[in-house]
Amino acid sequence: MNFLSKRAQAIAPYTAGEQPADKQYVKLNTNENPYPPSPRATEVLRAFDAGALRLYPRPDADGLRAAIARAEGVEEGNVFCGNGSDEVLALSFPAFFDEEGKPACFADLTYSFYEVFAAFFGVKTHIVPLKADFSFDLAAMQTADCAGYYLCNPNAPTGIALPIETVENFVASVGERIVIADEAYMDFYGQSAVPLTKKYKNLLVVKTFSKSYSLAGIRCGYAVGDEALIGGLFRMKDCFNSYPVDAVAQAVCTAAVEDKDYRDKTAALVKRERARLREALLSLGFTVPESGANFLFAGRVKKSGGELYRALKEEGVLVRHWEKPILRDFLRITIGTPEQNDVLLAKLKQILK
Repeated sequence: MNFLSKRAQAIAPYTAGEQPADKQYVKLNTNENPYPPSPRATEVLRAFDAGALRLYPRPDADGLRAAIARAEGVEEGNVFCGNGSDEVLALSFPAFFDEEGKPACFADLTYSFYEVFAAFFGVKTHIVPLKADFSFDLAAMQTADCAGYYLCNPNAPTGIALPIETVENFVASVGERIVIADEAYMDFYGQSAVPLTKKYKNLLVVKTFSKSYSLAGIRCGYAVGDEALIGGLFRMKDCFNSYPVDAVAQAVCTAAVEDKDYRDKTAALVKRERARLREALLSLGFTVPESGANFLFAGRVKKSGGELYRALKEEGVLVRHWEKPILRDFLRITIGTPEQNDVLLAKLKQILK
């Protein structure tokens, strides 16, 4: 007897990057930061009073929200925190889109969780193909009959970034429709739309501690926007989970967000390696768009993406590959340490021979 609902039976869940435990890999498949978190965050974690875990955390993460507000140059009322940016993005669907209303619009090649969230919450979608060079077709998106937009900037899995002027022009052009700018990788590009949230009430910016802060294991993300938008997220959060950000995460992330110098230093190391790795991949014959993220989108060489993925895995190097037609010729390669990237390049040269 099948006890699952029709929705549970029909939905296609998101597939996270593999985390195999059969052997040690050079792990370049899930866009984790290769450098450790801020020493300040590490010290807070070591000193955390385990006895305090008998108490519930602050339900609205007030202290963390205040620290984020100071770092982002906004008020605490303009900040919402959730269990990873994925939860923040998930809550945005029921907060801003009706099941029987106009659809959510996003690109065909972008963060694939958007489509899963839409299906989960029963929100219709309007999908706009990327251009041939993998850039957003903003003109087509602008004319879409929709309630709002999801812009992953820099985009995943391509890494292509939209300059802040382009983002502002788009936000201004769509009138009263909401724009959710997913800036998970923005610290590796450096043109955040957060300052625009003071000017445009229809803009919500979503960020994460997983990438530039090296805290993927802590599960914390946040949104910045007009108080009315933040209030909508709180309404959804309080219908789902009163305490989404645990006490340890609140303490550690507060320390991390207050150490901007360390975050900027490690982001600079990633960007330097990104440039070096891209040049090396281009010299091997790969097509590699300019990236603003902590990964590269590389493909169209004499072996298919699937062949390269399998051969690299056999050699102990993990990268990300999808069988979707538009993606199957490419790999998404996380930027590792110089040593990890050297291993990747050596294995690729060997395989391509």
